[in-house]
Amino acid sequence: MTDSGIGSVSREQLSAIYRSAYRIHRNDERFRSLLSQGKLAVAYYPVRGQEVLSASMMHALRPSDYLVTTYRGLHDHLAKGIPLKELWAEFAGRATGTCKGKGGPMHITHPESGVMVTTGIVGSGLPIANGLALASQMRGEDRVTVVSFGDGASNIGAFHEALNMASLWKLPVIFLCQNNQYAEHTAYAVGTAAPSIAARGPGYGMHTIACDGNDAREMFAAARTAVEHARSGKGPTLIEAKTFRMLAHIFGSDFSYVPKEMLAAAEDTDPIPRLRKLLVELQMSEAELRGAEQAIEAEIDAAVEFALTSPFPDLAELRVDVLEAEITA
Repeated sequence: MTDSGIGSVSREQLSAIYRSAYRIHRNDERFRSLLSQGKLAVAYYPVRGQEVLSASMMHALRPSDYLVTTYRGLHDHLAKGIPLKELWAEFAGRATGTCKGKGGPMHITHPESGVMVTTGIVGSGLPIANGLALASQMRGEDRVTVVSFGDGASNIGAFHEALNMASLWKLPVIFLCQNNQYAEHTAYAVGTAAPSIAARGPGYGMHTIACDGNDAREMFAAARTAVEHARSGKGPTLIEAKTFRMLAHIFGSDFSYVPKEMLAAAEDTDPIPRLRKLLVELQMSEAELRGAEQAIEAEIDAAVEFALTSPFPDLAELRVDVLEAEITA
């Protein structure tokens, strides 16, 4: 990690991050399992490999802080606190979902937990996050906004415009680049001239941190530093958190473009068992870990049952929550 040291991260904090990361991991696996069985029929973007990154970032936030994320957002949704039953129901297109089944996986919204927007358009969340942060600033709140995006999104105009504006106005926003090294099928070096995403931050006079997003201590320390920076009125931070997407861009698509040795290296440093091993070294018992994991499994079972037995939206919902405007000459 650059810019600041890892500092003190307690066993209790790491334990909470592990529970969140394991919860993300098992939900991701369950979604893929039900898709394979034909019990779900949705577009799904796996988050395998990025669980610890999101769990660490969201653990540094308050429930009232805002989040804007992307269509590959399951880890962010869960780590920020969306209730599991309602989240599953929305993914399944049911009326009991967070958006009454009308948003689906790419448009998850749950303001009660601070998840304000999930966008399916690459990079579009950055200017939206600026708007949320500006509103907080104008209202005199100490709320922080985090916007997640991938390395590929750093190459579009909205990235540069958003960073410039946020730095100019000292907005309380954190730009979290989850650099998983591939923009769909394009390797980082093929599509990005800059040596790193973090290298772009200083060009906007922006507080910048580069870290290992798969190391819970390093990622949480980076998140905590950025949150304190924003909450104290010092302005935005760009975090480049290095990670790796262990599965294809979208469920069921080709993954042969990733070199086998790169994938093997990522699997050898899998962040989930890496964090679990650390907790054991910190004297957390196997019984305590298994108890937490079993509770999560039971929670997922209940959420799946709730989602798959919930009704689909009524056809009348097509005309509800739709803005109708009369245009006059």
